[in-house]
Parts: sequence; structure tokens; C-alpha cells
Amino acid sequence: MADDDSFLYLGTTTGDILKMSPRTRLLADTGPAKDRFSLGVSAIRCLKMGGLLVGSGAGLLVFCKSPSYRPIKKIQLQGGITSITLRGEGHQFFVGTKESHIYRVNFTDFKETLITTCHFEAVEDIVFPFGTAELFATCAKKDIRVWHTLSNRELLRITVPNMTCRGIDFMRDGKCIISAWDDGKIRAFAPETGRLMYVINNAHRIGVTAIATTSDCKRVISGGGEGEVRVWQIGPQTQKLEEALKEHKSSVSCIRVRKSNEECVTASTDGTCITWDLVHLRRNQMILANTLFQCVCYHPEEFQIITSGTDRKIAYWEVFDGSVIRELDGSLSGAINGMDITVEGVHFVTGGNDHLVKVWDYNEGEVTHVGVGHSGNITRIRISPGNQYIVSVSADGAILRWKYPFPS
Repeated sequence: MADDDSFLYLGTTTGDILKMSPRTRLLADTGPAKDRFSLGVSAIRCLKMGGLLVGSGAGLLVFCKSPSYRPIKKIQLQGGITSITLRGEGHQFFVGTKESHIYRVNFTDFKETLITTCHFEAVEDIVFPFGTAELFATCAKKDIRVWHTLSNRELLRITVPNMTCRGIDFMRDGKCIISAWDDGKIRAFAPETGRLMYVINNAHRIGVTAIATTSDCKRVISGGGEGEVRVWQIGPQTQKLEEALKEHKSSVSCIRVRKSNEECVTASTDGTCITWDLVHLRRNQMILANTLFQCVCYHPEEFQIITSGTDRKIAYWEVFDGSVIRELDGSLSGAINGMDITVEGVHFVTGGNDHLVKVWDYNEGEVTHVGVGHSGNITRIRISPGNQYIVSVSADGAILRWKYPFPS
């Protein structure tokens, strides 16, 4: 609507702008006659100085005037434009897009500055590098992003078009980000530049669903949608398959490795958790439950593991013989998708489909704190090294950083 209420402007899904008089209820003019806005007009703002700011579904931002509506100034932004907000008289304005970008644009030079961004699809995983809480990495559809923890600023974006990254891990030496993709490939990137270092093709038949690395940086353990667990030997120039372990009957959802690198545990949606001997490359122990396991953690002393999944139960298990020690009701209304434990083993955190972040006392089995903030299902959760923060990610693309409730 114009400032004096003389005309109102309507954007259509076919890419036209209609100018109408609210007094006479008649169409005053329409445009543009040629080169309509691709994917429709998704946002319009009237300027006090005259003219319109128009945003299209294809991400084109245009300054134009009636009656021709030809672009006088234009810029291409990333993602379809959802909103335009003026600052003051319109000398500066903010633009939001479908790909979760907010840009600041100065009218005079019509140049955009990205001021904040986030994932626009479900965030699949979050991981901290070993020994530092200063930055962390997340992954989602199309990209991996590295964030500065304190400022919430994006430091690096690694994009692989039309693919979804299911899991990530930092090599212990910090020289490599290992990532699992739904096209069945394992990709390794340099964490400072985002340069592709190597690709393991055809790592799994039905996509790579989980990934973990050993502390000596010589092995990568991956899990696939078909249920296989594969151990890869990583050399300076080569990546060799050591063994394919075929016990799971459904997709592998989580992998954790012991400090000694001699054993790992895998959780699967077939209702089993298996501990594997990484020296002789065979099964050590199998845990069975009537659930789809989503997450598993070793206790720091590594004599117990804790698991959870779609049955909403948190179970403690003996690693030696696979016997259940205790079961807790982890949630009242939905699966638990993410879990992490402190290096001391005193507390652990969970998150799931109830949208709540819960901090638990490990020995007492009681909730000490509850965090409310997510509007979507929590997919993964991590405690930062040094126990300063808890970072949780969710299916609506959100990344929430929480202050750890106990002294670090």
C-alpha cells in the first residue's frame, strides 16, 4: 500500500504486479509487459521517495516504478525472497530469503551484505573439533557449515549441490572434516578452505548414514542405509577398505569409537547395538531391544554404554556381556534422537521429538535441567569440550547454543 493510501500493489504467482485503487476498486495498471518475475512476485515494498522494491521467488531483488515496472536497479540473492523491511525512509533495507539468509542493502549503491544465515533444511549432525569449543560444524541438505561458537558467525560453507550430508566428524589432528553423504560417498574436506581432499566412491549402496574416526587419524568407520559397517584405512594418498561388517539388517544411525581405537559401538534402526573388535574386525557383543536405536554413547570409563531411540527409553548396558543395567523414561512424547555425555561421565544430555533439551545425572538417573526453545524435532546434540556449552540442532534448521548448567 502506498503511504497516502491512494494505491495498493499486488504481486502474483505468474510474475505480474497489479496496481489498484482502493477507492474506485479498479485496476490502474499492470506490468511488466515483458520479462515477468520468475517464480512469481513474493514480496513488495513501497518507498516514500516513489517506486517499488520487488522480490521474486527466484531471488531477484528489483527497484522499479509504475507503469512500466522495468528494473532500474537489481541484484540476485540466494534463495527466493520472502520479506523486505525498510529502515527509516528506505535508504537502507533488509531482505529475507527462503534459504535462511538475511541481507542488508544500501539503496544508493544497491549492494547486498549478508548479515546472518542458517540452514534452511533439517540439520543432520553437529560436531566439535577435539579439545576446542571455539568452533563447531553442522551439516544438512546441500552443505556443511563451520561456525564460530561465541559470535554464532558462519566461518566456512562447503556446498555439494542436490545431496544431503548425513553425518560429519573432525579428524583428531584437525586437518580434515570427514562427511557422510546420501549418494553413497564419503567426502573429506580441508576445514580452513573447504577444499575437497578426497572422495571414497560407492562407500555404501543405500547412502552413508553415520561416520566416525579413530584418534590416530588412520581409520574411518562408516555405516550405511543397508546396514553394513565398513572400516576404511586412510593413508596419505590412498583410502582402502579393510573390512565390511554385515550384522545389522537396517540403517546404521550412530557410531562411537573407544579411546584405545580397538573397539567401536554402532546403533541401528533394526533394534540392535553391536560392539565391534577393530583389531580382529569381528563382532564382540550384540544388544537387542524393541526399539529403533537412534543414538549411543560410551561412558568415559568405557565399561558401560547408554542408548536411546524410538521407545523413549534411556538404557544403560554392560559392555562386557551386553546385559541391561537400568532403564529410564527419557521422554513422555517422542523418540530420543541425540545424546552426549561429559568427559567426566557425571552428566549426559538428550534431545528428541519432544523438542526439549534435558540434562541428566548419570548415577542418579534423574533430570537436573530442561531447556525449552526448539520448535522442531531435535536431531542431534553435543556438549562442547570443556563443558561450556550444549549445542542442539533440529529438523526445522535451527542451531541452539545453551550455557552448560554446571561449573565447567
